[in-house]
Amino acid sequence: MAASQKKVVVRRTDGRVAWGYLPQSGLLHQDQVALMGVDGRVNTIAFREIQMISYVRDFNLDDPLDPERLGRRSFAGRPRGEGLWVRLGFQDDSLLEGLMPLDLRFLETVLEDQGVFLTPPDGRSNVLQVFVPRRSLRSLEVLGWVTAPSKRAAAQAREAGQPARRKAKRESAMADQPGLFEGSQD
Repeated sequence: MAASQKKVVVRRTDGRVAWGYLPQSGLLHQDQVALMGVDGRVNTIAFREIQMISYVRDFNLDDPLDPERLGRRSFAGRPRGEGLWVRLGFQDDSLLEGLMPLDLRFLETVLEDQGVFLTPPDGRSNVLQVFVPRRSLRSLEVLGWVTAPSKRAAAQAREAGQPARRKAKRESAMADQPGLFEGSQD
């Protein structure tokens, strides 16, 4: 098995579940997904039959009803990670919130009209990441753009023409220090 193959649980629109290995990107070939099962056989699943692909830590083969063990499906408050905070509405009226990174993989899936990758709300759950095909979505609502507080402060300081806080603190601390090496400047 290649190092790029990750553990997944594939949930179909009819409720059936399949376990196996898929690559992190480039998983669609001729409107089908080639899933390498836990038994080593390659099974093809039609892309239109897939509701969600969950990249997981463990398979949980003994739990056919909820092998993903997703945990929370929405954030209790503002997400701690960075990215586009979204709420997905599925065709079966279930909801899932998550963070979508704005990176090359996001652009690839949008351009190819496949679906979206997102990080689920519960970072301690079994699910590391989720891929949701566009066909299984009823709605996609953008709830906000989340950035780290340090990046927000640095961006605001740049806009105001002030040095970043860390640099300003370092410079003021250096000014208070006695000059051990009078001729050197950092």
